[in-house]
Amino acid sequence: MDLTQGSNKEKNIRAKKMMLWFGIASLIMSFGGLTSAFVASKTRVDWLSELELPSAFTASLIIIILSSFFLHTSKLALRKNDKKKSTILLVLSIICAAIFVVLQFSGFSQLIDLGYYFTGPTSNVTSSFVFLIAFFHLLHALVGLLCLLVVLVMLLKNKYQADNMLGFELASNFWHFVDVLWIYLFLFLVFFI
Repeated sequence: MDLTQGSNKEKNIRAKKMMLWFGIASLIMSFGGLTSAFVASKTRVDWLSELELPSAFTASLIIIILSSFFLHTSKLALRKNDKKKSTILLVLSIICAAIFVVLQFSGFSQLIDLGYYFTGPTSNVTSSFVFLIAFFHLLHALVGLLCLLVVLVMLLKNKYQADNMLGFELASNFWHFVDVLWIYLFLFLVFFI
């Protein structure tokens, strides 16, 4: 397909989608570097292999999957021009996304309650990596949540229709990426600590 063909609107849509995918690719490389450093650090003598992930991280995994499910079904409803159903499902997705953020902070608190810190005299390389990986992901989840809130406002202003939902699609794709990324990171931490 020739990317130079089409109307200016079509070119603009392709450019925005491509920019999102470039951003996602750079995030994949960043998290790939973090997880590679994690694996390489396992050979250190001060590595803690008995650290268990907080239960809040497990709960957040379920919540973020639910959020993606609601978002996906919201998008399907919008494609059918069922704006009421789409709005309700989008709100449910945003609520789950907000709960995810709260659960992440709760997970950090649980780690601290167990005596694991990000830095300081009582920290260790294992807990520092867990904090760093989860916090770096949390920052992107907050960006995704902000994007979903913008999409909700635009949906309430009737800016999206079945044939005009680029912003919705971009935010949706980013949020699904954040979801899949947390699934990967959670499983990575479970199996590699």
